[in-house]
Amino acid sequence: MFREIRRKNRELTGERIYELLETSEYGFLSLGVSDNGYAYGVPMSYVYDKDANFLYFHCASDGQKLDEIKRNSKVSFCVVGKTQPVADKFTTLYESVIAFGEAVIIESDEEKRKALRLLVKKYSNGFEDLGETYMAKSWDRTTAFKILVQHVTAKAKY
Repeated sequence: MFREIRRKNRELTGERIYELLETSEYGFLSLGVSDNGYAYGVPMSYVYDKDANFLYFHCASDGQKLDEIKRNSKVSFCVVGKTQPVADKFTTLYESVIAFGEAVIIESDEEKRKALRLLVKKYSNGFEDLGETYMAKSWDRTTAFKILVQHVTAKAKY
């Protein structure tokens, strides 16, 4: 169902994959082809729940992203770790992860709260109480969704 990595010598394995998913600041969500015939990709903040193997996101309650998820829930999400151009070698050192899975809009208030709290902890650590207030104010304007991770590939060149 998924292609194998062509450059096996660059395949990243083991815990570093999940470290990148946990620590990268943002990634790129890739969705299916839109009504206009173009693929739709968007940079997103996110949090990885290692225990559940979910990626959590939040967004406005309407818009193209949710329309595309409703049309086709198969998505991918790419994060990039360290990069370093090596000018005299005409290359770049890098590490990256692509997670493939099904995007699911969260309906449960309990899981939505969990997702938003994890996002607050990642991006606003130390401001959790203020985050609770912010969540309450924007609750009805906010949607949370998750990717049920089904397959992961990762590459690195060090």
